[in-house]
Amino acid sequence: MSKIALLGLSGIAALIGAAALSTPATAERAVPIPAAARDVPATPGLQTAVLAGGCFWGMEAVFEHVKGVRDVQSGYAGGTRASASYEQVSTETTGHAEAVRITFDPRLVSYATLLRVYFAVAHDPTQLNRQYPDTGPSYRSAIFPQSPAQRGVAATYIAQLSKSGAFGKPIVTRLEKGGFFPAESFHQDFARRNPDYGYIVRFDRPKLAAFKAAFPALYRA
Repeated sequence: MSKIALLGLSGIAALIGAAALSTPATAERAVPIPAAARDVPATPGLQTAVLAGGCFWGMEAVFEHVKGVRDVQSGYAGGTRASASYEQVSTETTGHAEAVRITFDPRLVSYATLLRVYFAVAHDPTQLNRQYPDTGPSYRSAIFPQSPAQRGVAATYIAQLSKSGAFGKPIVTRLEKGGFFPAESFHQDFARRNPDYGYIVRFDRPKLAAFKAAFPALYRA
């Protein structure tokens, strides 16, 4: 979701919708990366993960199709509650990142498995303060651990992936602190509610297809 989204639906359709739909979405491929060497132990009840990796429309679209995930919510993380609105976050001065809060059953899918999907297909962890076609620190790659165990697993996995050289470029993903604040209702389930929207067709459908192809045992319709 680029800043031209501020123009509203008609503006987006005029500027990128037609062009995106006239250009066939190229099939993305997941980066082949190893599973994490460490994981957060499964516990009774649900757990949450907060991840930022570019436009939350696409992040949400991927993770809501992961088996064991109960809910995915788009929102803002890293700034204050007072500045957690799309209009303010788009100024790139609030410290917020567009993020998703994932509620999952750790008996069915682990935190490290979610991180593997995050790094392999949900976004590109080598892009600094951007995710094509969007630019700015609100589109940064960042993990907001919800517990010390999550922080340890995330830090170890980043080191593991960096050592593997799987991406060919440095991983710029940061471990950050901060609360999560839900985005406006307009943004929730955007890809599911607008499957033929130009931005979704061009940038998010290929990502979802890549996830399905690379992780068939994790994918759910």
